[in-house]
Amino acid sequence: MQQLINFFIKNKNFILFLLLFATAFFLTVQSHSYQKSKFISSTNFVSGTLYSWTHDIDQYFSLEDRNDRLKQENGKLRDSLERFKSQSKKKVLIDSSNFDQPYTFRSAEIIANRYSHKDNYLLLNAGNSDSINTDQGVITDRGIVGIVESSSSNYSRVISILNSQSSISARLKNSNHFGSLTWNAKDPNVVQLIDIPRLAPIKKGDSIVTNGRSFIFPAGIPIGKIQDFKLDEGQSYYHIDVKLFNDMTDIGFVYVIENKNREELEEIDREDGK
Repeated sequence: MQQLINFFIKNKNFILFLLLFATAFFLTVQSHSYQKSKFISSTNFVSGTLYSWTHDIDQYFSLEDRNDRLKQENGKLRDSLERFKSQSKKKVLIDSSNFDQPYTFRSAEIIANRYSHKDNYLLLNAGNSDSINTDQGVITDRGIVGIVESSSSNYSRVISILNSQSSISARLKNSNHFGSLTWNAKDPNVVQLIDIPRLAPIKKGDSIVTNGRSFIFPAGIPIGKIQDFKLDEGQSYYHIDVKLFNDMTDIGFVYVIENKNREELEEIDREDGK
């Protein structure tokens, strides 16, 4: 113990310098947006590289499971293609708006996934060089995952839906009643849908989907099913527990969504709000 005390006494000037330097660096990053953005990008790069190394090792031992997941998704895509062919042969009128969408889907892979904290994030092995940028939606074939918060050249950090700061516009699949999707930091398999008016017809097992109002996610992306619900204290709105379709503890490949018309839509929306 005495040796430890002597060490601090002997190096007190150097230790004081390190403390002051760390404090000054922290204050600079927090008070200047440019330095803060550069720091986040650098952090993404360093952590992304480290996670990539460990992820490559993990991937080698989980190839069979991931191949099974890809086979299932390919099966669903083939079913959709066959239904489309069948409709075409019957000369069924198909709404062309279902195919001429402003959304671009880019594939990426999760190399780090936190789900046991209050504010959780994921790390993707794709970034600016792959046309992945902030405020783009992230989904799997089963449902939504989160929204890109920041990106460097080769990596992206995603705010998970399992984050107390996350708020995503969602609606009942069987009606146009919509609210905000949040998380109470309790169960990684269950999120909360709030602000649904009491007049809305709901029951357990009803599906919840995105409603497209945020310009980030297309309308109709699956989220989950109603597990339980109750009225709030004012008896005006429902508080709904939603069991996610995604298993947020087991996510591999994802799709990142770019809305090519987003800037134009947001500009018009701002003008309407004046």
